[in-house]
Amino acid sequence: LYFSAQEGILFFYHIKGLQYEMKICAHILQPISSLIFSPDYTVLLLVTDQGTVYTYKPALNGEAVKLLDACSSCFLAADFLTPGNKYCVSVTISGEAQVWFLEDGTCLSKLNLDIEVHV
Repeated sequence: LYFSAQEGILFFYHIKGLQYEMKICAHILQPISSLIFSPDYTVLLLVTDQGTVYTYKPALNGEAVKLLDACSSCFLAADFLTPGNKYCVSVTISGEAQVWFLEDGTCLSKLNLDIEVHV
């Protein structure tokens, strides 16, 4: 079970029967608004309240890596494009949808929806 706290900490609870073990996986210093697993569960997207997107790979037990940083408009949401886990799509508050290559954060495509987006 993965979950986040307001302080920007990603936690992992390993639950087996009535026993559990808690581990801090990453600390990104920004409140995390959503967690999204890739379809094959190898990559976890972390979207912050400030509009930054991080990737975390549970099998590597490393740090979260900043993938996308909010520029003129905050990222409101992000998700994986399926099948696979090579690309993600994001949408900004200003209504810009973008497709990203997850390996290096390259923006591959943009589409302006000409509408403000709300959750």
